[in-house]
Amino acid sequence: MNIILLSGGSGKRLWPLSNDVRSKQFIKIFPSEYAYESMVQRMYRQIKEIDKNAVITIATSKTQVSAIHNQLGKDIEISVEPSRRDTFPAISLACAYLDEVKKISKQEAVVVVPVDPYVDEGYFLALTKLCKLVEKSDCNLTLMGINPTYPSEKYGYIIPRDSSEISFVKSFQEKPNKTDAKEYIEQGALWNSGVFAFRLQYVLDKSEELLGYRRYKDLYDNYDALEKISFDYAVAEKEPSIQVMRFGGIWKDLGTWNTLTEGMEEKIIGNARMNDGCQNLHILNELDIPILAMGLKDMVISASPEGILVSDKEQSSYIKPFVDEISQQVMFADKSWGSYRVLDVGKGSLTIKIGLKTGCRMSYHSHQNRDEVWIIINGRGKAIIDGREQYVKIGDSLTMKAGCAHTITADTELELIEVQIGRDISVSDKYKPELCTQGR
Repeated sequence: MNIILLSGGSGKRLWPLSNDVRSKQFIKIFPSEYAYESMVQRMYRQIKEIDKNAVITIATSKTQVSAIHNQLGKDIEISVEPSRRDTFPAISLACAYLDEVKKISKQEAVVVVPVDPYVDEGYFLALTKLCKLVEKSDCNLTLMGINPTYPSEKYGYIIPRDSSEISFVKSFQEKPNKTDAKEYIEQGALWNSGVFAFRLQYVLDKSEELLGYRRYKDLYDNYDALEKISFDYAVAEKEPSIQVMRFGGIWKDLGTWNTLTEGMEEKIIGNARMNDGCQNLHILNELDIPILAMGLKDMVISASPEGILVSDKEQSSYIKPFVDEISQQVMFADKSWGSYRVLDVGKGSLTIKIGLKTGCRMSYHSHQNRDEVWIIINGRGKAIIDGREQYVKIGDSLTMKAGCAHTITADTELELIEVQIGRDISVSDKYKPELCTQGR
């Protein structure tokens, strides 16, 4: 299979575990063999278990590339969007990537899959069936529709012409109110899962017709000027040669705390306790301090360096406007080389805990408006300061004055405390010489 995984969004509805850097698909909530895994790890693993030869390309914004490398490794195929322009430009760019970089035949089937639904093996078996339908059918576009379990107002609806497993599409309906949703379901409507299947040639032609470009470089270079438009609106809803395949297996959109907790196999993740008086309570704690809950019902508690949420599960769906009012810098992030967490923000100072994975290093960089101090608290490695190498171990401290270029490589798992001191502490105060470009 040729799979395009759509990985986008900032995930504010799952604050405080998501932020502008870490979207919901990177939150680790699913127990795996050795630790917890995220939605993107789970989805990638499940696809490979069904088809080990599947060609998986992740279409994502440049802000998520480091997190993807952190969780899936450096050998992952990624189509990087220079900016966020909605799903049609993203899919077009990824298809051009498959055509020119991966050299996929233009007649091969491609399936576009959102990265964040909670599904089981049956979903991926359905994806393989979708591929075969594309190969055999004369239809230009094949969709996967979900048999609805209730009249949801969160999803768009696909109205098929008949009740057969595979049917031509009669019409589409945008997210309705509950009354209209009931009527659609009575007509045999399906939830729109966001899964599209087609021959590669089809989207390349649509890209040239509707966006003005089909080649990868042209799309990438002009990406910021492309119209922000969804694949549904630009292509699917206007395509006359289109069919839908019903799927009745497990499928959950884990887009809010209420639905996310439905996919959790454990009630507590992290350092937390609850007494016997708690009912339907879930706690996710990424802090080093304990949480104790007593007598709480139908609630979620979530804690991270970004903040703490205590909410009724139903009310948690309305979190976004309140989070929009919170203005602060990103307090934690997963990077390709490791991770960092802000410990303290002071007037003229910033203190960060940094973890580097074995063999990884930061970029070689300097700052014009701040000094930095590193204190090694775990592991060993090699630092380069103004071109001079020195080995470092637990207890060592290094001072880099403003203008001093520096980097560090982890020979083992390495942890350090970084203290930034200066009048202008910002991500824009960073200069990278040519020694090394990998890292943060």
